[in-house]
Amino acid sequence: MSVTYRRDRSAGPAGVRIRRAVARDAKRLTRLVTTSRAYEGPYAPMVAGYRVGPDYIETHRVFVAVGGDGRVLGFYALVVSPPELDLMFVGDDAQGLGIGRLLVAHMRDEAHRAGLSEVRVVAHPPAEGFYLGVGAERTGTVAARPPAVMWDRPELTLPVASA
Repeated sequence: MSVTYRRDRSAGPAGVRIRRAVARDAKRLTRLVTTSRAYEGPYAPMVAGYRVGPDYIETHRVFVAVGGDGRVLGFYALVVSPPELDLMFVGDDAQGLGIGRLLVAHMRDEAHRAGLSEVRVVAHPPAEGFYLGVGAERTGTVAARPPAVMWDRPELTLPVASA
């Protein structure tokens, strides 16, 4: 299923489509993760060598936001049991265009269809404000797990009903 969102107060750029990811998207999604400026400096070890594989895409509910030119602008992965937003990335050049909000709205719809009432989010510390802005509530902190994750991360709950 592919959904096209048009420009309004709740949607991103006109013509952005959200579709289910397929195995051939794996390299593009991996590139979005590993080249993200949000994971430079002290955060780099977390994504060093990270890979979004075709098997991951086939196992989870992974959706991509695609621009009118066919370029992947961002993606998210929803795990249904237990309910968690496992991954969400927006390309550096697509930040600030409403793509993240568009992905969250789509994820909420997908979670609703799966019968979920809320979704857990363990956020990258600089992304906490974004999640709070889309209606998540802080519920705690997930402790660092060296050597991959050297910092504590905010734990949030995102209600499935739109904020």
